[in-house]
Amino acid sequence: MDVPLKKVAIIGGGLAGLSAASKLAEAGIDVTLFEAAPQLGGRARAFIWKGKRLDNGQHILLGAYQQTLKLMASVGIDEKNVLLRLPLALNMHQSFSLKAMRLPAPLHLLFGLLTATGLSWHERFTVIRFFVWLKAIRYKLTQDRPLLDLLIQKNQPTRLIKWLWEPLCLAALNTPIASASAQTFLNVLRDSFNQNKNDSDLLLPKVDLSALLSEPIAEHIKKHGGKIALSMAVSDIEQTMNGFNLNFASKEASEFSHVVIATSPHHVHAITSQLDITRDAAFDYQPIYTVYIQYPSHIKLPHVMTGFTQGIAQWAFDRGQLCGQDGLIAVIVSAEGAHQKLSQEALGESIVEELKESFPDLPSPEWHKVIAEKRATFACVSGLKRPKQLTQLANLYLAGDYTEGDYPATIEGAIRSGLSAAQLILQS
Repeated sequence: MDVPLKKVAIIGGGLAGLSAASKLAEAGIDVTLFEAAPQLGGRARAFIWKGKRLDNGQHILLGAYQQTLKLMASVGIDEKNVLLRLPLALNMHQSFSLKAMRLPAPLHLLFGLLTATGLSWHERFTVIRFFVWLKAIRYKLTQDRPLLDLLIQKNQPTRLIKWLWEPLCLAALNTPIASASAQTFLNVLRDSFNQNKNDSDLLLPKVDLSALLSEPIAEHIKKHGGKIALSMAVSDIEQTMNGFNLNFASKEASEFSHVVIATSPHHVHAITSQLDITRDAAFDYQPIYTVYIQYPSHIKLPHVMTGFTQGIAQWAFDRGQLCGQDGLIAVIVSAEGAHQKLSQEALGESIVEELKESFPDLPSPEWHKVIAEKRATFACVSGLKRPKQLTQLANLYLAGDYTEGDYPATIEGAIRSGLSAAQLILQS
């Protein structure tokens, strides 16, 4: 059977697959996206609990996420309706606070550091010297190394590491600071603080993640003639004379000229078992736990987003102020740690107790719900070799935030990889 010049299959309906399908459909390419789950979005999706639409994890976007913002605009999403844009402000409870000033970059950050509360003058000048050094080396190391090693070498004080660098590392890379890639972390700092002052803005979703991204992108794909098949798990891929056969458990095989594998990396090995390609070593993974706590509707935290440097909780988001879910607090616990030994019930109770210690006026909650993503992200460790999007087989590509690129496992990293894979197909 002859296959059209470009008939593209995308395996995986996360943000990498959705962004690739969107770009290809816009270009008039015959594209079909296959998703094994009954809904799109991958790790960035919503679910219903107690009558509320919750996310499988609270996400933070940055003003530096240029490809994400461009994609949103291209599919008709008005940023002002779905994102709360806040100038960079770090409020670490009972530790320190930092707020970027209304000045051109990087002065907005430097003056923000000078006026930060909770830091000694020595600590302020130490972190400013560090940023001056980063600018001098253009945020590029001669060799990657663990972030903690770099910070110690650059004489960053212990309190500064605990209150500033470690929370930022966990938020950006979801990897413990002792093993996290310093170069990847510097890439995020470069894009956030070195160009436009708006790049460091925090973009907090005012709607659930499905409504924010996957649903409007899916509608855009279908509007331009692309096809989406849910609950369609690809069992394996076979190479043919004209391209590739996709085999399914629930339907006959389908042939395509090009294939983009946009699944999590641990699924790639199974579906490519019949192909003659080199498979990269397995990734290690890091978890993210999200603890939703419902208080009476009149409860509000002092800030939309609050950081913690003691205990298990790392960040708390007031979803009442953020998206109208009054009294609902989302607490994030990133990366591996002792909390993994706790049952979900015990973890939830521990977080409730920590919030009570930090905010003594909080009443007893009505309920709490723990969402555990055991493989939330790949471990972004120093020296990690990430696979290229081009494989050894012509017209077979990889997409996902784990593929080669500047960014860690983020929404921006996933979207960049999907758009890049689509561009490779358009150029082929």
